[in-house]
Amino acid sequence: MSPTILLFFLIGYFAILIIIAFATSKNSSDNATFFLANKNSKWYLVAFGMIGTALSGVTFISVPGEVGSPNGNQFQYFQFVLGNAVGFIIIATVLLPLYYRMNLTSIYSYIEQRLGHYSYKTAASIFLLSRTLGSATRLYLVVIVLQRFIFDSYGIPFWATVLISLGLIWSYTFKGGLKTIIITDTLQTFFLVASVFLTIYFVCDSLSLSIPQAFETIKSSTYSKIFFLDDFASNKFYFSKQFIGGIFVTIAMTGLDQDLMQKNLSMKTIGEAQKNMFTFTGIFVILNIFFLSVGALLYVFATKNGIEIPLDQITGKPRTDFLFPEIALNHLTTIPAIVFMLGLTAATFATTDSALTALTTSFCVDFLGMNKKENLEKVDAVKKRHMVHVGFSILMFLVILVINALNSSSVVSLIFTIASYTYGPLLGLYSFGLFVKNRGLHDKLVPIVCIISPILCYLFATNSQQLLGGYVFSVELILVNGLITFIGLLLISKKTDQQTKF
Repeated sequence: MSPTILLFFLIGYFAILIIIAFATSKNSSDNATFFLANKNSKWYLVAFGMIGTALSGVTFISVPGEVGSPNGNQFQYFQFVLGNAVGFIIIATVLLPLYYRMNLTSIYSYIEQRLGHYSYKTAASIFLLSRTLGSATRLYLVVIVLQRFIFDSYGIPFWATVLISLGLIWSYTFKGGLKTIIITDTLQTFFLVASVFLTIYFVCDSLSLSIPQAFETIKSSTYSKIFFLDDFASNKFYFSKQFIGGIFVTIAMTGLDQDLMQKNLSMKTIGEAQKNMFTFTGIFVILNIFFLSVGALLYVFATKNGIEIPLDQITGKPRTDFLFPEIALNHLTTIPAIVFMLGLTAATFATTDSALTALTTSFCVDFLGMNKKENLEKVDAVKKRHMVHVGFSILMFLVILVINALNSSSVVSLIFTIASYTYGPLLGLYSFGLFVKNRGLHDKLVPIVCIISPILCYLFATNSQQLLGGYVFSVELILVNGLITFIGLLLISKKTDQQTKF
């Protein structure tokens, strides 16, 4: 596939997004619009657009790649997805009513009112760290694909590709914020979903399979095993580990994360927000089945055509993340290649643009107090918001360069490893706030607890095989991290006669 054709496609794609951004932000660039879209979002647009934000380029590339990885992952990821679905339902029925009842702009304001000032700043700081690392890792995935298949041909260095990507995202998000994101993410999710189904069609056509034959091929292949129920202790893909981990990763990375919750809070009523979450959950589960099916078909195609898993240019080891782009861009025709690039770009930039908006919102509200009525429309407050937006773009640029220098594993596993350690303290803080009544915290000690907890969790996980008779942790590690934080908070709390409000 010609790099020039792909480059012109990217230019046209972002031109469309920038036009949409200027159209949606015309005469509405104040902070109220940027933070919550004036509480006027349509639930069906948010539900559909959230798919692109939640899935990202990691799902688009890494999940299909993991299906046939040397570790024998197969469809085990669907166990995690089932846990995700339960987590989304808990968010809709427990957390969203709380956020709406308190009329929040930043969800971390709950921690301030329930636990105290230092707890609040700690929770917001954890989000800023977690979302910056997670979003940078997701964007890194698409940038290395762009670098490998487009920009290397022009001698453009990796750092410049990252800078160009972030510059393009900033150009269509800095003014309209959430109001723009809801529209652009809806469009990008449409591209993402269309590319999944079109990819299945194109691969089936290349294999001379009808759609029913394709699903029968997947079913009878070695890739379609979903439930892993052997060797509970040492098998990190064991069903209960993945399912329970999926529940709590979802609660932490979605329900306690300003990014996806900000979209839910932009609707007029709690009923619309819950309708959005339930609809989103159904689409999310179904679409992941198709992503896994794409992975199985890619490995069937690779086996038939003698295609090896591409090697990482740094480590020289096989990298399953690269199998999908390798087949789409080098072994199929022009149209499938463009469809792949459309889906990848839509998935990854829908996640990153949303994250930059959420990071900017959290910092402006939680640290600069811009949610106060007197600050929402001030010209200097808008200018400060623009500076914060640029600042997080630069920070993400630097983080991606570090990830590129250090990473040698599948990006999907890297993201959930990061989440286990960074989101765990958030899980502990909210659990304490929701379930422990009539106990007050020594607020100034909360940051120390939230720093120590991930360290203890890491030491425990590293030595779990010796301590727990061969037990190996997977994504359920986030629950352990949250539990350690919860116990730490109990230790620095004392009984109080004051009744909690929330």
